[in-house]
Amino acid sequence: MPKIETQTPTDKDKLDLLVEFGWRVSHETNLDALLELTAKQITHILGVKRCFIFIKDENAGELWSKTASGKGLKYTEIHLPLLGPSIIARVCKDGHTINLPDAYADERFSKDIDLVTGFKTNSLLAVPLKNKENITIGVLQVSNKTDATPFSKKDEGLLKLMANLAAGKIEIAKLYDEVKLSNLETIYRLAVTAEYRDQEDTRRHIENIGQVSYLIAKGLKLEEARAETIRHASTLHDIGKIAIPDSILLKPGKLTAEEFDVMKKHTVYGGKILEDAKSSLLKLAYRTSLFHHEKFDGTGYPQGLKGEEIPLEARIVAIADVFDALCMKRCYKEPWNIQKACQFIISQSGLAFDPRVVQAFKKNFQKIKALYETDAKK
Repeated sequence: MPKIETQTPTDKDKLDLLVEFGWRVSHETNLDALLELTAKQITHILGVKRCFIFIKDENAGELWSKTASGKGLKYTEIHLPLLGPSIIARVCKDGHTINLPDAYADERFSKDIDLVTGFKTNSLLAVPLKNKENITIGVLQVSNKTDATPFSKKDEGLLKLMANLAAGKIEIAKLYDEVKLSNLETIYRLAVTAEYRDQEDTRRHIENIGQVSYLIAKGLKLEEARAETIRHASTLHDIGKIAIPDSILLKPGKLTAEEFDVMKKHTVYGGKILEDAKSSLLKLAYRTSLFHHEKFDGTGYPQGLKGEEIPLEARIVAIADVFDALCMKRCYKEPWNIQKACQFIISQSGLAFDPRVVQAFKKNFQKIKALYETDAKK
């Protein structure tokens, strides 16, 4: 595929660029990434200074845009009433293109978006995003050609073509996002079910484990997608506690040896709950649930794994779990000082914890510290 350059393409180049545009959008399923890609390529191919992509949300009764392309853009998140008088709402309602050669001279134009973005619209072209059933799902809006000329019929045709290429993929990407959100919400609520009995602030604990695990993963320079998966999977690390009796889980004092043996089984129970999972996220959650109490020196449980025999994600969650447990109030203890908890983690490098993961924890400790200090102020 030809590489897109930064300069405005000639008419001869635009056909190749449109082919590349279609190819690129067909291979992107993440909604935010797809919208950003679409806005940037439209900006370049049409040679415009601004491109906004508005998505219709009937449940909220609005059109929203959190993706826009253009040099010096100050704000990218805009919400407009679905039934309002704006150009965007008109295009969405009627399904027709609107082309304003002189925006400020047209009574249909509102300066509100310009006031928010700090950008002065001279000319404007807006076309509907329609799915294969010809239902409008959003609007593409471009403003101010770089050559300062009004938008032509050829420009309208190009933008409509790109809208047609992008609309179907945007609708599919929205469905992907909805399914992903639904799955993550189910996982989160399952984690809450397991954790709420022995936590005074279950939501905070789960969020902390996820965020600290994510920051450690980033400190290890893991790819963003993997770090995000670890963030979400970590919330299920103690799912096996759902099978531990309250008499042991909520005991305010020290556990007897027999009680501790029962408590340790929560890792095995968690593994059994999550074993044979098909999704990559739940497969990772299986490993963190089963192995997050293994220790780097081989003295942990349930299998006594040592060093890199322990899955990396479990080594990451082990530190996040212990650090949060130290910093949080429990039925059997008061919270530790953040700095003291950090020193404990460092002291266990090479013993309970992987030294490389401890270094990643230290690398992002200021961000981790800020997370807990922010929580303390709430």
